[in-house]
Amino acid sequence: MNIEVWSDFMCPFCYIGKRRLENVLEKFPHRDEVKLQFKSFELDPNAEENSGKTNIDYLTSKYNISEEQARGMNAQMNANARTAGLEYNIDAMIPTNSFAAHRLTHWADTQGKALDLSERLFHAIFIEGKHAGDAQVLADLAQEVGLDREAAIAVLSSDQYTDNVRADQAEGAQLGIRGVPFFVLDRKFAVSGAQPDDVFLDALQKAWDERSPFTIVESNDTASDSNGVCTEEGCEVPQNKPSN
Repeated sequence: MNIEVWSDFMCPFCYIGKRRLENVLEKFPHRDEVKLQFKSFELDPNAEENSGKTNIDYLTSKYNISEEQARGMNAQMNANARTAGLEYNIDAMIPTNSFAAHRLTHWADTQGKALDLSERLFHAIFIEGKHAGDAQVLADLAQEVGLDREAAIAVLSSDQYTDNVRADQAEGAQLGIRGVPFFVLDRKFAVSGAQPDDVFLDALQKAWDERSPFTIVESNDTASDSNGVCTEEGCEVPQNKPSN
């Protein structure tokens, strides 16, 4: 079974969804026959690499809320992450543009290290508060998972793997993907959002057992606004804003 996962490194729900799926896969009897493949998605292609804003600044500006409310949102996100076994420190998250990280992950895929780098990036962003828009930081993270640091710098200094990122985005658009995380199982079923374990398990079992039309398994608790939105399960781009 092939599971394709569209996600953005700036999306806190994407790491939560990733971990929940991994936790369920550990109990899935056919785990050894499941292949995971991560696909690129940008929630905000126009995000600045170095805005100088903290995560609290970003939330107060985007949602027009107070700092206290922003910290409350972050506390809820930290609690949500703990349900998946993750200890977020999301107040320390540094808002940035994720495009370079996506390009680097595609390069890592050519070295058989895409899954390792994706995990390292998520951990660095949401737990360690590292700047994932900084080329030196990205190169360090690549080195930590066994990749050549100088080769990583060379990729980041070029426009290599731009087409790969755009291809993922175009493919996602063709499938109607507007929010992340989004999990496509053998092109038979899909799970939208960081769903509870039982939803993932049900989709896994159905995709394994059945041959049926492409079906999206999702919650009714979704919404959107002109600036995009994160609900309790995932993050979505605005209706009138392209994702590539």
